[in-house]
Amino acid sequence: MITLSHFLILGSLLFSISIAGMFLNRKNILILLMCIELMLLAVNINFIAFSHYLNNIEGQIFVFFILTVAAAEAAIGLAILVVLFRNKRTINVQDLDEMKG
Repeated sequence: MITLSHFLILGSLLFSISIAGMFLNRKNILILLMCIELMLLAVNINFIAFSHYLNNIEGQIFVFFILTVAAAEAAIGLAILVVLFRNKRTINVQDLDEMKG
């Protein structure tokens, strides 16, 4: 039987992997976007686990809103990434310092 603690451990493991990925790889924007998406999915697992444990549907409805925002964030982030790659021919974070003042 899978209990609430199993889901919380899985969510915290995914969240910590995404935090580690953000700190270990600060050069590639694509991997940073994937780490942010993984972080949102870890939070969604916790919302669904608590929603199932408390027998209410509000957590699952909130997950739909988070997934909508995550899809919009991914689409906009990838569009910005494509434009940056066309202009700079790189996706390194260190090379994208044009807006520094």
